[in-house]
Amino acid sequence: MKNIVVTGADGFIASNLAKKLNSIGYDNLILVDSLEEHSKNKNLDGVICVDAIERDQFIEWLTENSDEVDFIFHLGARTDTTEFNFRILDSLNLSYTKSLWEVCTIKQIPLLYASSAATYGMGENTFSDDHTFIKDLKPLNPYGLSKHLFDLYALEQKQTPPFWCGLKFFNVYGPYEFNKGRMASVVLHAYRQIMQTGKVKLFKSHKPDFKDGEQLRDFIYVDDVVDVCLHFFDNYNSLINGIYNVGTGKARTFNDLAKAIFSALNLPPRIEYISTPVDIRDKYQYFTEAKTDKLRSLDFTKNFIELEEGAKKYIDFLQML
Repeated sequence: MKNIVVTGADGFIASNLAKKLNSIGYDNLILVDSLEEHSKNKNLDGVICVDAIERDQFIEWLTENSDEVDFIFHLGARTDTTEFNFRILDSLNLSYTKSLWEVCTIKQIPLLYASSAATYGMGENTFSDDHTFIKDLKPLNPYGLSKHLFDLYALEQKQTPPFWCGLKFFNVYGPYEFNKGRMASVVLHAYRQIMQTGKVKLFKSHKPDFKDGEQLRDFIYVDDVVDVCLHFFDNYNSLINGIYNVGTGKARTFNDLAKAIFSALNLPPRIEYISTPVDIRDKYQYFTEAKTDKLRSLDFTKNFIELEEGAKKYIDFLQML
C-alpha cells in the first residue's frame, strides 16, 4: 500500500487517529499541519511517519506527488466557534477543502473530511444526516457555517473523488485535546476546575423546559470517533459516498457528565450553576443527538463507550500526566 495522509495531524482527533494507525501496523503516514504548532503541542511525539508537510505547502505537494497517496483523512480545520472573522474560516475550512477536493477528484484519491454537528444549529431541522435535510440547516456561528457550506458544495459536485465522506462529529472528548484551549471538551475544563476548586461550574438553564445542568449533548469518546474513521478507511470500496453523523445517538445531560467525572475521581459531586453569558445565550444549544441510522447501515456494529466509562478512561489519562 502507498501512503495515508492525515491533515490537522497535531490536533485532537487526528493525533489520536495517527497513533491508532501506527498501533495497527500503518507506519506509512504523511502528516500535514503547522510544524511550528507541532513543536509546541507534542501530540505527535512517538508517532511514526514517512513525511511531515507544512499545511500551506500540502496542496501543491499533493498535486505533484499524488501517486504516492492511497487515502486522505482531512481533519485539519479552524474549529474555534468564537472566531467571527469569516475570511479566516473561509480560507482554512472552506477554500482549502475545496482545493483538496479538486485534487482528489482529478487524481482519484479517496477523501474523508471532518464536518461538524455545529452545522445543525439549534436542531430545529432535526439532527438527521439524510441529504434531503442538509440544505435547510441553520448553523449558529461562522465555524458551523463554514462546515455547512462545504457540505453543500460536496453534495452539489458532479465530479468527485472515487470515494468521499463528510463526518459530522458531535461532542468529542478524550486525550490529546490540550491544543484546543477554550474549545476543549467540558470534561477537560471540569477536571481542571475540580483540581483547582473542588467543584464544577455549569450553565444555568434559561428555558423553562430544562432544569439547571439538564441541557443535553451527544458526548462521544475519541476512540469511538477514530474507530468510525477506520471503518470508512477499511471499507470505502463498498460504501456509499455522502455525509454521516458520528455520535452515540444517545444524548446525556451536563449533570450526568459532571457526576461521571466526580465518580471517576472518587469525590462527591459539587456543582455550581452560573448564568450563561448574555452574548452566547441566544446561540446556546439545549439539545444535540446524532441520528445514527446511516452509520449503522454501513455495518458499523461497535457499541459506543458509555459516558461513565469514557469519563473514567479520560480522567485516568489526565491523572497520569
